[in-house]
Amino acid sequence: MSVLTGKLNPKFRKYSQLYILLLPALIYVFIFNYLPMYGIQIAFKDFRASLGIWRSPFAGIKHFARFVQYPAFGVLIWNTISINLYSLVVGFPVPIILAILINEVRVKSFKKAVQMVTYAPHFISTVVICGMILLFTNKSTGMINHLTAALGFNRTEFLSDPRWFKTVYVLSGVWQNAGWNTIIYLAAITGINPELYEAAEVDGAGRWRKLWNITLPGIRPTIVVLLIINIGRILGIEFDRPYTMMNNLVLEVADVISTLVYRVGIRSFQFSYTAAIGLFQSVVCVIFLVAANTLANKFGERGIW
Repeated sequence: MSVLTGKLNPKFRKYSQLYILLLPALIYVFIFNYLPMYGIQIAFKDFRASLGIWRSPFAGIKHFARFVQYPAFGVLIWNTISINLYSLVVGFPVPIILAILINEVRVKSFKKAVQMVTYAPHFISTVVICGMILLFTNKSTGMINHLTAALGFNRTEFLSDPRWFKTVYVLSGVWQNAGWNTIIYLAAITGINPELYEAAEVDGAGRWRKLWNITLPGIRPTIVVLLIINIGRILGIEFDRPYTMMNNLVLEVADVISTLVYRVGIRSFQFSYTAAIGLFQSVVCVIFLVAANTLANKFGERGIW
């Protein structure tokens, strides 16, 4: 132990300031991510607040079976997966394209203005974003319907039409988050060796050649890692946007696992049932994450591990 301590102490002393900077983040993760894992056992118990987690009676997999036997189980799973897949197909390439376009801008003032405009929606409250979408898509006064009417199409109540709800939901998410997600790709582009571009120019490569042979291969590891992470969230979906945008007319396509958890679990104080659904989601997401990472490794890409 003394030998090990002797080997580690110089490294800790050398990087002590960095470890101190890292300490608040570690404490935060431990308190809010690891300590709550103690409560996972609620999913296997009939939780009663008066008895506490430990003394509540054991229920086995009763709550998991109840969720699987839920009449709309298949619809919930399909809605959650289809919305996430739709978001992945439509939304994932947008930050990459946007980052490449911003990187190609040579006028710094215009570049900063574009970044500010595209980042701004990320900092707006989700409730405000949904309110703006409601105004934009309003059948009588919404600017989208004014535009479609001017083009000769019929006006549509987009958020009350099951055929349009998922499209509006996905596009609103792209609008809100695409600019913010470009930060990662811009950082990856910045990390590419500038000498590669200089050598390509000497060889007579144009802008498209440099993009195809230098920029995209340079950010490919970042793209693969983020794609794996997004696939790992295929059964996880936020609560605030679906709940705020949905209504009874589109319930068949808008009802997802997170809204069920709130409606049936939390509002009815069925905490064990809610915990079981959450654990079910997490296990499925981990399976997808491992599968995506394994596939990436088999195709020669560097995955998360």
